Amino acid sequence: MFSEYIQAALARAEYEPIEGGEYCATVPGLRGVIATGKTIEECRKDLIEVLEGWIALRLSLGMAIPPIGGKTIEVSTEPEAVV
Repeated sequence: MFSEYIQAALARAEYEPIEGGEYCATVPGLRGVIATGKTIEECRKDLIEVLEGWIALRLSLGMAIPPIGGKTIEVSTEPEAVV
């Protein structure tokens, strides 16, 4: 589920050269998802880590995760029972 969402996000990622010869990546529609790297591949690897953290944070806060490329991650608002 997460890997499909991340792959859909990577397919829509936009990479731009920035100062110092590095690259910056963003994903339209995913506010706060920004990655950098010395090469596009390094930037892409950082983007995967950023996406994983962004998803985990939003899930832990019960925040909605926007659909991307037809992929969704549902957020439950029901409290979980701890036994």
